Amino acid sequence: MKKALKIMAIVIISLIVVLLVALGVYWHHNMHWYDKYQKALDKVGAEEKKFTLPNGNIINYGEVKNDKPALLLIHGQMGIWEDYALVMPELCKNWHIYAVDVYGHGGSSHDESLYYIDVNGDDIITFINEVIGEPTVVAGHSNGALTAAYIAAYGGENIAGAVLEDPPVFSTQGEGWEQSFAYLDTYKNLHDYNNSDKTECWEAYYLRNCYWGQLFMKDSMPKIADYAQSYHEKHPDEPVKIGFMPSSVWYIFQFAQEYDLAYGEHFYDLTWNHGLTHEQILSDIDVPCVYIHAKENTAEDGTYLCAASREQAERAVSYIGDNCRLIETSDSDHIIHTAHKDDYINAVDSLLK
Repeated sequence: MKKALKIMAIVIISLIVVLLVALGVYWHHNMHWYDKYQKALDKVGAEEKKFTLPNGNIINYGEVKNDKPALLLIHGQMGIWEDYALVMPELCKNWHIYAVDVYGHGGSSHDESLYYIDVNGDDIITFINEVIGEPTVVAGHSNGALTAAYIAAYGGENIAGAVLEDPPVFSTQGEGWEQSFAYLDTYKNLHDYNNSDKTECWEAYYLRNCYWGQLFMKDSMPKIADYAQSYHEKHPDEPVKIGFMPSSVWYIFQFAQEYDLAYGEHFYDLTWNHGLTHEQILSDIDVPCVYIHAKENTAEDGTYLCAASREQAERAVSYIGDNCRLIETSDSDHIIHTAHKDDYINAVDSLLK
């Protein structure tokens, strides 16, 4: 009997140790998810630089130098240029990479008067002409893809092609906007937060009110939000991290401190388009183009859990014409350049002359 109890105790202790080790590995993996990004940037020798335009605006950017053709990368909402780190080692085999911070993000100018597709787009065209100075393929993600479309349409002789990575086409000019995941999850909450007394950090407010949280984890979200607020108070100069949750849920907080919440207001009220229509911009693209669409996905209540429906993507391509090729991924993961790296790199490389 005594021996059996001893064996049972050893088994229980062993199981506890295994569980603690597994939890520790899981926690460490989540807390250090960004390390691989920094390693990739170091591996390719990416350099961070700034360009001051004649109008005084500043574009912060990363560059991976070589003698290959020029590729300009434009991140999506709440990202920064390092967002592309994981694909840079492959892309730099064929491309001289420039990756810019959009206005209101990272080290580029933070000034609400600049948060429009044409204002930011025109300054990036100046960047292409004055800093790159040669034919350039422009590749953008999400609303960065819409900016890439604007540059492809109006950038002039130095634009050699464009890759549009899952742009929120038509929806961000009002088509079903208030029924979209992006509006319900992010922009409505961002607007409400900006108009609140801000008694907690944005990250905590977002977790307390986000659409996916209310849909799948309603009872747990208040405690998770409280944890985020506590983390922010203990580490006010660091991104909020939540070790007990997958980093894929909260990675968007990595660059939140470098994001101007006023930028998002221009998506909430649809003023970012500055009077331009997506139909007109897409119709004016004459350069070779690839549109990468993340597979359509909808919630049970009909809310689109994707940037654009299949119909919207096909309609966008029809406006561009025969010079555009449509590719669709196998799932609805919006960040295609990390979720489907090979598909993304092949799409970009297809525009090599």
